[in-house]
Amino acid sequence: MTTTDEAKNMRNGINIEGTVERKGETRTVNKKVGGTIDVCDAYLVDDAGEIKLTLWGDDIPKISNGSKLKITNGYTNTFKGEVSLTKGKFGQIEVLS
Repeated sequence: MTTTDEAKNMRNGINIEGTVERKGETRTVNKKVGGTIDVCDAYLVDDAGEIKLTLWGDDIPKISNGSKLKITNGYTNTFKGEVSLTKGKFGQIEVLS
């Protein structure tokens, strides 16, 4: 398993477990291909620290503060100088508890 600290320096293939803290408000954004999608930021915390976690669409209502997650094949991107983790198109988010 990758730690949050290690994930900040990786681009893809991230397998990580942690606990969600500070889940923010859901907002609606415009997609590049047209239409809209809901997005929400939270923070995934483990023993090494924390990383911003971006949740999209159907994943948002499944996850709340205190949820333990396992993300498989996630990836990161940097936006306005902050690294954020997401499951992307080919990854998975599993709610462990």
